[in-house]
Amino acid sequence: MPDRGGGPTGPRIRVGRPSRRVRTLLMTLGVLAVLGMAFTMFAGFWTDWLWYRSVHYSSVFTTTLWTKIGLFFVFGLLMALAVGFNVWLAHRLRPPLSAMSMEQQNLDRYRMGIAPYKKWLLLGVTALVGLIAGASASGQWRTWLMWVNGVPFHQKDPQFGLDVSFYAFDLPWYRFLLGFGFATVIISVIAAALTHYLYGGLRVTSPGARATAAATGHLSVLIGVFVALKAVAYWLDRYGLAVKSSDFKATDSWTGLRYVDANAYLPAKTILFCIAVICALLFFATLWRRTWQLPVIGFGLMVLSAILIGGLYPALVQKFEVQPNEQAKEAPYVEKNLEATRKAYGIEGTEVTEYAGVSETEDKTELRDDVDAAASIRIMDPNVISPTFQQLQQMRNYYAFPNNLDVDRYSKDGKEQDTVIGLRELNLAGIPKKNWINNHFRYTHGFGVVAAKGTQVDSEGRPVFTESDLPSKGDLGTYEQRVYYGEKTTTYSIVGGPQKEIDYSDDSGEKTTSYKGDGGVDLSNPVNRAAYAVAFSEPQILYSGAIGEGSKILYNRTPKERVEAVAPWLTIDGDAYPAVVDGRIQWIVDAYTTTNGYPYASRTTLGDTTADSLTARNDSRAVVAQQNQVNYIRNSVKATVDAYTGDVKLYQWDTQDPVLKTWMKAFPDTVKAKSEISDALMAHLRYPQDLFKVQRELLTRYHVKDATTFLSGSEVWQVPDDPTNKSGDAVPPYYLSMKMPGQNQQAFSLTTTFTPIGRDNLSAFMAVDAEAGTKGYGKIRILKLQTSTTVNGPKQVQSQFNSEQDIAESIRLLRGGDSEVEYGNLLTVPLDGGLLYVEPVYVRGGDLKYPLLRKVLVSYGGNTAFEDTLDEALNKVFGAKGPATEPPDQDDDTTTPPPTSANPTVQEALDDAQKAFEAGQEALKQNDWTAYGEAQKDLEDALKKAEDAQARAGRSGGDKNGEESEDGKNQGGKASPSPTPTGTAGGSGSG
Repeated sequence: MPDRGGGPTGPRIRVGRPSRRVRTLLMTLGVLAVLGMAFTMFAGFWTDWLWYRSVHYSSVFTTTLWTKIGLFFVFGLLMALAVGFNVWLAHRLRPPLSAMSMEQQNLDRYRMGIAPYKKWLLLGVTALVGLIAGASASGQWRTWLMWVNGVPFHQKDPQFGLDVSFYAFDLPWYRFLLGFGFATVIISVIAAALTHYLYGGLRVTSPGARATAAATGHLSVLIGVFVALKAVAYWLDRYGLAVKSSDFKATDSWTGLRYVDANAYLPAKTILFCIAVICALLFFATLWRRTWQLPVIGFGLMVLSAILIGGLYPALVQKFEVQPNEQAKEAPYVEKNLEATRKAYGIEGTEVTEYAGVSETEDKTELRDDVDAAASIRIMDPNVISPTFQQLQQMRNYYAFPNNLDVDRYSKDGKEQDTVIGLRELNLAGIPKKNWINNHFRYTHGFGVVAAKGTQVDSEGRPVFTESDLPSKGDLGTYEQRVYYGEKTTTYSIVGGPQKEIDYSDDSGEKTTSYKGDGGVDLSNPVNRAAYAVAFSEPQILYSGAIGEGSKILYNRTPKERVEAVAPWLTIDGDAYPAVVDGRIQWIVDAYTTTNGYPYASRTTLGDTTADSLTARNDSRAVVAQQNQVNYIRNSVKATVDAYTGDVKLYQWDTQDPVLKTWMKAFPDTVKAKSEISDALMAHLRYPQDLFKVQRELLTRYHVKDATTFLSGSEVWQVPDDPTNKSGDAVPPYYLSMKMPGQNQQAFSLTTTFTPIGRDNLSAFMAVDAEAGTKGYGKIRILKLQTSTTVNGPKQVQSQFNSEQDIAESIRLLRGGDSEVEYGNLLTVPLDGGLLYVEPVYVRGGDLKYPLLRKVLVSYGGNTAFEDTLDEALNKVFGAKGPATEPPDQDDDTTTPPPTSANPTVQEALDDAQKAFEAGQEALKQNDWTAYGEAQKDLEDALKKAEDAQARAGRSGGDKNGEESEDGKNQGGKASPSPTPTGTAGGSGSG
């Protein structure tokens, strides 16, 4: 534009111009700031590259990086070109400028103001939208890699007959492209309209036509493209119905087509697709007709059709055709959902058998010997006894154990033993003097494994250690004991250089060591040191004399963190566990492949489904989910992390999983073949907990196979709350070596229980064979209890324990002083048609603030026992139920005395006791605790009356019975004067 200033010019006066020195200083500071920001960005990139190279997964870094860069530039450039072209075209189609109205005169000032900067403004706008679009597209690297590397499932969906891979790999990418297309067209329309308005192609208040013919044609084409994309969206929506989630009767969520989808939405989408295509053609026709009349009519018709055909019609079908006969209409679609969901979650082979829930043997004494064969009952709860390990085996304050220990299997003399295991990890909070050198150079690692038998305690209630002391010694033999990588190791350490590390201390003094492993990133390079000084915001890394030749930095040290970093396409199980394998401590991490695109399979939320009372107390046990909403999951990868070197290995576990095969194509040579798993490692692999929790949640509804039962909701179960605490969170599954009905021998299993919705009695018991490498691994078995009988569930059993008068009194005594009582895991074991419940009870007594096993609660067939040891409790429960025709064993204080109905006073008292017990049980059902307390008092009074009457009668053996009763009190239980029909009531029956 010409300079319209005019007028004479005079001498130029410089006002406030900075001196050359100031300008030089400002320029230098600006250059330094730019260099600083550039080096900060470089430091992040460079340290990531060094770390991936150190763990030998540089291909993961480069593949991910180049994919992100490619998507960024391709889609950023496409967006920039599309927007820039439309702005340029709108400017080129501008009409001759004319100041015919106030509106145009005002716009003329803006046009003149931006005229010298038009090119730069165009470049700036296009660059900005390109950067935003590119950044958004780079986040879709997983979607791109799955689409370009997808392999077929060889399973077809029942509606369209397409392979499942179309929904899992193709459809997400097509939807991204569609969304990108919509965004591009919308931004182009806005940019073109603003340009047309600025240069007079569109007018708001000026007289005459509101738009020039050129502007009309340009914008019509853009809107036509938008409508064409909408037609594509309608077409894709047809397939999207197969993976659409919605609420549905008797389920939390429903995925797949229902009757209304197949018979209303599907034809509606097809009709709307056709209307959208016609409407788009009408918009394109404005290039010749130069009028918006027909396109606007077509667009209005499309909107009206979307309301009537896409909204109102399906609602009418649902209201008047489906609801009056819902089960008949929905049944075929429910069957498809049942089949797909069971396949997608790997529960299609679940074996459901009817189970009585009550013992089939009248003489319970015969079952005592069967208990040991039924299960190796673990009385060491790994979630309770960590403080005991800490107190007895910590050795130094700078060591610590995880809050939750783990259960594994180790063999001795050819016999497998369930073992509670934990590592003595580094605890920086316990360092005597904290400073940068101590925190990161001297105290760098933990030391040794501590293990104890899961089924035994010593005479003081302490664990029976099979591996202990410092250095650790015991049954595990010789192995590398230093633990540089662990669950509690969350800070970086610098090792292997001039500064020696504290290894451990014993009676002969403090031992030092220097790291010799292959792990870590070399810091001898000054560029590396500078990069880590910036990345960790620790300038001392750059100039510290403690760093020299051979120094390495170790970070990303927790097992889950390392596996998630080298395989960012996996979902990581919440519980990594250690094992001694071939002379090394290996962390074993289970990993999953997931998708939310399996047609007809109902979705679940991993964060919610895998939550239980343990994850509520310990965030480190939570699943690391790449995709929280999923409807397909496989434990496809078993990973190991070496506790000394940090070496990460991924092993293909599910050789048939198409999702894993897809990722193995995208990241070749990162996952090792299943055949490379050694026998020593195989012996410690197990069925993962988070997968089991997902499957048990699905099986609360999908254990049924017929649509009618599923729709009625009559057999919907729930996972009960943890009865050992008042958190209200789900009970965690428990590892246990046990024998299910139909099995010939015990198998290492993962178990759980189910209750009906809104009730506490037991519905079913579930177990999966958890020992890898065995023929039955992964076999899910469910024992479904008969609905005609009521069997106590975990919460009721716990309540029964707490309501036993003598047990309650014993627990009150255990809590005396400043002692605390803590309940361990309530284990459930199927036995002879009934269910055996066992719960260890720990006491934190006096100044010893760590739990010791003091009592064991056992319940079977309504009989309870509360004894010092498991054997004593089992003896009492099964010994008290001898045949009524046999005389009692006078040498066994757990037997029930002969009936005393000959004494009318005793019989009357026992009748009152039975009534009080029944009243208490009814009060429990009604949650009326006041009435329950009164009933318990009446029960206690009646039993006291019966005992007094029996003693006065001088009945044979009465004195002995009284002694037994007193002895029962000392053991936390009391023998009843005579058996009652219920078998349990505040100390009645077997105690």
